[in-house]
Parts: sequence; structure tokens; C-alpha cells
Amino acid sequence: MLQIKRFVFNPFQVNTYVVYDETNKCVIIDAACAEVAEEILLSNFISENQLHPVHILNTHNHIDHILGNGFVSEKYQLPVTAHADGERYLSNAYAHAESFGMMLKKLVVPTAKIEDGDWISFGTSRLKVLFAPGHADGSVCFYDDKTPMVIAGDVLFNQSIGRTDLPGGDYDLLKESIWGKLFVLPDETIVYPGHGPETTIGSEKVNNPFVAIG
Repeated sequence: MLQIKRFVFNPFQVNTYVVYDETNKCVIIDAACAEVAEEILLSNFISENQLHPVHILNTHNHIDHILGNGFVSEKYQLPVTAHADGERYLSNAYAHAESFGMMLKKLVVPTAKIEDGDWISFGTSRLKVLFAPGHADGSVCFYDDKTPMVIAGDVLFNQSIGRTDLPGGDYDLLKESIWGKLFVLPDETIVYPGHGPETTIGSEKVNNPFVAIG
């Protein structure tokens, strides 16, 4: 059964997740560590628990979610995996980080590409890729059907949804992504969002003021 460790990194309070199973193989999702202290916190957890990273995954390529990709890619000698549609956000990543008073130490362009319906395997586990645009081009979620749980990025939050006023944002498309890709999952599915506390699919179907279906 999967275990999940959440870290909250950088001024945007991004949730970085380390997901691992009984084999100690793990994936790092949205490596957002921006400071040395955050890098140490993440790497110490991995070493202290004798974990072995096999994938670096991004739910999307907004600057707040990719600040630590350079560090984790270099440390664990792994490529970054993301959807190809999100590459548009990388061309001005350094300037974008600077505009928020942050430093992007090293830009890593994802070389491992994923599509809707792909499976990410590690240890005895696997995560299904759910393409869910609307907040950002190339947004994906990662679903484990055994727990069940979904790493939702900035698609769905606890009683909220992702912003749609940024480049690539589309409010109607985001709602369609949530209804068509997430709300079809079992009600008991735990949602681990890109910011803030977890929730469940069942709770959001009833209580989310933007996309509730009753």
C-alpha cells in the first residue's frame, strides 16, 4: 500500500509529495523546494527512510511547482517527467521566478513525456496519468486505484479549484476536467492537492462551491 509524505515548500506553499511503497521505491511529485533548508529536508527524509527515487513527476510546469527540479534531478540522476503541453511555461521561467522574488537555480526541461492514460510504475505500485487541463496547459493528476487516492496538482482543492486567470487557464475547461476525470473516481478517493489540505472526491462533489454536482 502506498504511503505519502507531504512537504510544504517555497513562498507559494506548494505541496511536494514523496510517494512510496513497501519496496522503498518512490516518486517525487512537484519538487518545489526553493531554499537549501528545504532541499535538505526533502533529501534527509528520503535517505533516513532508505527510499530510492525512480521518477520525478510534475503535475504542471508553473514556476512554483518546478523550483526544485534542478536539485532533485541532479541529486538522484533522474529526468523530469511531465506532459508536453506544459513546455510553454519554461521559456520565461527564470524571469518569472525573479518577478516573484525567488531564484530558479537550474531549469530542467522534462525529457520524459506522459499522456492521458499512461501508467507510472515504481516498486509494486503504479499511478495512472489523468490529463486535466484548465488551470494550466499540460496539467495532469496521478491516480492510485488501490488506496484510492489522487495527486491533483492545482486542478482541485479542498472546496476550491485552480486559478484560471493565468496563461493557459480556461474556467469551463477546468470544470470539464474535474467532472470528467476526477468526479468519476470513487467517492472515498483521497485528493492530495497542490496547495492546502487534502479532501475527498465525495466531499468535493457535494461541498465544492465551484463544481459541486449535488
